[in-house]
Amino acid sequence: MVGRYDIELYNNKVHYHLNVKRNITVLRGDSASGKSELIRLLSAYNANPESSGITLISEKACSVLTEENWKLFIESYKERIFFIDEGNTFLATEEFAKAVKTADHYFVIISRERLPQLSYSIEEIYGLREGDEAGKYRNATRIYNEMYQLYNNQFGNVAELEPITIIPYSRQRVVWEGADLRSCSEWYHNAINKGDE
Repeated sequence: MVGRYDIELYNNKVHYHLNVKRNITVLRGDSASGKSELIRLLSAYNANPESSGITLISEKACSVLTEENWKLFIESYKERIFFIDEGNTFLATEEFAKAVKTADHYFVIISRERLPQLSYSIEEIYGLREGDEAGKYRNATRIYNEMYQLYNNQFGNVAELEPITIIPYSRQRVVWEGADLRSCSEWYHNAINKGDE
């Protein structure tokens, strides 16, 4: 599954608008920012779409993964966007990481914890924030939640950068095609330290 997908999920009290572009999107935020409410709304919609009072607008089907259903859903469905709430223990397993790598799905993971077993872009870590009209406290008026990017790559999209040339102290030229800056700096650091031995 490739491409960008817009997802709108709302009822008469809260409205979510999300854009997912990669196979893993991470949502972070403080308590009471609406992360778990997003999962609750989607679960209620999936249980009874007609009478839930919830509207979902999405090109792809959306579902919630839980401890009980995650293996079955990943294996059974095709091209689906899965939402996962924090606190699910399977998020930290290698089995889940392998399933994500081979699956033809997108995953929106709500977690404040680090997920080192999953490879995801720093540009796909978002937070939820309430709209200006919501005021300090949540109340019965409509609340508009939006995603905002937590980390910004000051160099632009790394995939769009030209291959870089590294010239270590030995004056030997090394072309590092398609590598990210962190890999290059680690290589350069290791190359310099080898010369000191």
